[in-house]
Amino acid sequence: MADDAVLLRTKGRTGHITLNRPRAINALTHSMVRAVDAALDAWERDDEIDVVVIAGAGERGLCAGGDIRAIHDDARAGGRASVAFWRDEYRLNARIARYRKPYVALMDGIVMGGGVGVSAHGSVRVVTERSRIAMPETGIGFVPDVGGTHLLAHAPGELGTHLALTGDAVGAGDALLLGLADHFVPSERLTGLAASLISVAPAEAVRRHEAPAPEAELAAHRGWIDHCYAADSAEEIVERLTACGEPAAKEAAETILTRSPASVKVTLAAIRRARTLGRLEPVLEQEFRVSCATLATPDLVEGIRAQVVDKDRRPRWSPARLDAVSDADVAARFAPLPPGEPGLGLAD
Repeated sequence: MADDAVLLRTKGRTGHITLNRPRAINALTHSMVRAVDAALDAWERDDEIDVVVIAGAGERGLCAGGDIRAIHDDARAGGRASVAFWRDEYRLNARIARYRKPYVALMDGIVMGGGVGVSAHGSVRVVTERSRIAMPETGIGFVPDVGGTHLLAHAPGELGTHLALTGDAVGAGDALLLGLADHFVPSERLTGLAASLISVAPAEAVRRHEAPAPEAELAAHRGWIDHCYAADSAEEIVERLTACGEPAAKEAAETILTRSPASVKVTLAAIRRARTLGRLEPVLEQEFRVSCATLATPDLVEGIRAQVVDKDRRPRWSPARLDAVSDADVAARFAPLPPGEPGLGLAD
């Protein structure tokens, strides 16, 4: 690589990937995606490597997502860089999911958006007491991607819908409940776990270092979550949340109403479509179409401006209300790609 944003090393029969932009919580750039993919390609063909491990540099997290400032600038300029980035990123997500060697993701600290994509599709997914996992895209005028709608669509009941619409972050216990992770290892034991992977199989290494997981906080809320989010429309979901009498449900309704109305409606449709698609690959193809369509909408630029660039936390969404987003507006996000725009080539 021309820079050190991705550090690669081998030790014993283990290949280690470290995302190395700690000041940006290891946010992914296009070159980082390419570097990770190239490493996986080389190690998959290397008989001397049995296991791949991915982690993040610094104390703050594995990865906070994609470099959304770059997406903001590209969208404002009417550019094509974001489309190329997503094409390679989503293909990498699919590669991780079908990787033929154990892929161990150390999901310590913040794991959001693109960070979920490079971890939660792995075969061995480890969370710690510091883990905070989220798909927060509705808050920036975007829609969950990197296979996030696939993961959340297959969470128990309507828990995934709740997280997708609100963008709320969850800890280790809830990540295990939702199926976003497999094992809980206290953060102080991660170094020992990584060392064990050099000489023993991942299952045994994890067994030596894991501990009982924290309580899944959302488990106690399944009743109102499953009832409210089963409604036919986003408007009815908000009505049910407001009326059900649970303080947490009312808070969820208030949160959803601060998100991009168009993103909320498209996300709800994406989650429900993902359930019918079944496999990850066609869901990624769907997400790619939605992402490309969303790049041209005003809410993506405005959401990133409000949350990341100006940080005034006062986005001016367009449309500004859920009831102003029509079914046709939602359907347009799922339309086929324009002529000449290649897909991911994954669903065939």
